Amino acid sequence: MSAPSLQSFQEQVSELLLRHRSLLDVMSKNGQSSSSVNRAVTKSITECGCIQLYAKKQKFGSNLQQAKENSTNHVHGQLCEHCREAISSELGRNLFYISALCSQLGINLDDVLQKESEKCSTLGLFNLS
Repeated sequence: MSAPSLQSFQEQVSELLLRHRSLLDVMSKNGQSSSSVNRAVTKSITECGCIQLYAKKQKFGSNLQQAKENSTNHVHGQLCEHCREAISSELGRNLFYISALCSQLGINLDDVLQKESEKCSTLGLFNLS
């Protein structure tokens, strides 16, 4: 079975929106689901401990290659299966509400992805958003 396209996913989400049909409801649920993603990642650090966070100032160096070699995501370890599943579930819910927000505003999610990809390709490292 092939993965659904963003367009088919967006159509599916639109069909499922019943309780949260209002744009304000969708916006608040999107914010809430984003917070839930952050909470799931935090719990993998503070409760499970499968990953650890060691944050310090990034040392970028004087050229692009040095910057790539010296920068880090500050994460040590690997997500356990339970935490990976919990975070994936929260990310899925977040994607649901992003898709719903696009539908409510008449924006095609495929177009958003395409434009962002083109922007990344064009601007490269200057796309610091």
